[in-house]
Amino acid sequence: MQLYRAGPHTVFDLKYHLVWTTKYRKPVLKGRIAIRLRDLVREICDENSVQIIRGHVSQEHVHMFISMPPQISVSKIAQLVKCKTFRKLLIDFPELNKRFWGRHFWSRGYFCATSGAITDESVMAYIKNQDEDFEKRGDDFTIVDFPN
Repeated sequence: MQLYRAGPHTVFDLKYHLVWTTKYRKPVLKGRIAIRLRDLVREICDENSVQIIRGHVSQEHVHMFISMPPQISVSKIAQLVKCKTFRKLLIDFPELNKRFWGRHFWSRGYFCATSGAITDESVMAYIKNQDEDFEKRGDDFTIVDFPN
């Protein structure tokens, strides 16, 4: 059974796999630092209505499988999580300042992939079946004209 989430004017099922790494993949996410990072990520996600379905903190990277409302962009949640955790981890663990000089804790980018209940092929077939003349035109973005 599919679990849909609801907002004030939307019903949605948007899931993303996010991965980001420490700068130079330094293996510092261990012990108390990893526990504090996990708690910070949970707080940030709760504040933004992001549901963590599954997460994993490795020594040099973080994986999250999340469900987000449509009004929040993936880049925004990645920015919030990376920025807020970076600041708070450097305050809570001053020893990290020696390893991450220049105020850079996370690497610049991140990985993101969507996950859904249907495949790309299913969506394309559904759209294609909306127009019987699709094969004749060979166009990938069709328009249906309704009579006046």
